[in-house]
Amino acid sequence: MSRVASSRVLVVDDEDLIRWSLDRDLTRQGYSVVSASSGAQALKLQESDPADVVLLDINLPDGSGVPLIPKLKAIREDAVVIMITSDTGLETAVQSVRLGAWDYVTKPFDFPKLYNAIAKGLEQLALRQENRALRSRDRAARPPAIVAESPAMKKVVELADRVAQNDAVTVLLRGESGVGKDLLARHIHCASARADRLFLDINCAALPETLLESELFGHERGAFTDARTHKQGLFELAAGGTVFLDEVADMPLSVQAKLLKVLEQRSFRRVGGLRDLVSDIRIVAATNRDMERAIAERTLREDLYYRLKVFPIVIPPLRERREDILPLARTFVADYAAAFRRRVPGLEPQTERRLLDYRWPGNVRELKNVLERAVILAEEDRPIWPDLLPAELLDDLPQTDCVSNGAGPLALSEAGLIRDALADSGGNQCKAAAQLGISRGQLARKMRRLGIAP
Repeated sequence: MSRVASSRVLVVDDEDLIRWSLDRDLTRQGYSVVSASSGAQALKLQESDPADVVLLDINLPDGSGVPLIPKLKAIREDAVVIMITSDTGLETAVQSVRLGAWDYVTKPFDFPKLYNAIAKGLEQLALRQENRALRSRDRAARPPAIVAESPAMKKVVELADRVAQNDAVTVLLRGESGVGKDLLARHIHCASARADRLFLDINCAALPETLLESELFGHERGAFTDARTHKQGLFELAAGGTVFLDEVADMPLSVQAKLLKVLEQRSFRRVGGLRDLVSDIRIVAATNRDMERAIAERTLREDLYYRLKVFPIVIPPLRERREDILPLARTFVADYAAAFRRRVPGLEPQTERRLLDYRWPGNVRELKNVLERAVILAEEDRPIWPDLLPAELLDDLPQTDCVSNGAGPLALSEAGLIRDALADSGGNQCKAAAQLGISRGQLARKMRRLGIAP
């Protein structure tokens, strides 16, 4: 549904001809129109079914329309009130705007100007509603608590909490892909004084140069071919909040220059704009690239690097904080079990050993994906067994996983472990696989590879 078709306009004027004319013309344009001849009638109509736009005459039979502005706004705070006046002086117009009017037009009407004022007012109304929706979603999407059992990760969280208290400091998060830079950025936002404002993020490597510039800074109407209206960028929408720039080292050099201005002067211009806008935001940037090498290769501005590096935090890879693996894994299993409405009691001990033995090149993101798949495949009321894990976690059978009833030392070969397990199980491959902590299919493949007869 178009914005016009869903918009309701209340016309408040004591002249029958004006009400009839506006009703006819606005209805032809697709608006839903109601009218009132007095202030009292206008308030009743607004209370029963609030209008998006109120065209309010200053001279009404029951008094001036100016004192009605705050009353109308009290009924609907974001209503667009446009004053209608035959007074060409500025005093009344200024007073009206101070009380909350969006604009004013003078009689006799310049109808194109009036309709443009309505359209602009509705555009601002839509932006305010969008901002509220974004804030609502942002508050509802508070990040989960950061799991930090390892000393290294505890130090990271401590640094994040400290810098969060100074909400003007730029933060640079560094670390491999998948370590959780986006989660830490949101944690910093939510621990700061900006927590009740917007947190917006953008992947600087995912968009072409022109689109990235428009997304960050906005654009004016006509700035480029498809710019049919003006658009607010993230730096405007997130006013008072936080903007997270992921993969900032992949940002085009032309955009880097504009970002540097935001960091140094706290101002920016929309694409095609002629005036600077103030930027009241906190920037948290992140990258997995070697920034010093990018400077040497002239793909990253050195001055931007030092402006971003005000408060750097390095997040270690998961393989260097192994104390976090099992707490993270248990958290992910519980979260996915609740999300998918499945009864999965947890992880079988052999599965936990597999998770601890793996190097996790994809870091926390890989662990999360592995356990999401496992929860989907798991049987109801049964813990997650190793056979639900991907093949790369099972290809190498750790020698410390199994003991063959004291028949040999832990240094036994993989073939020896398999033969012992088969002997213990009386040749039952399912039982042998369970003893070894692998799937029946995995055991069969290893037997074929090692030349072990069934």
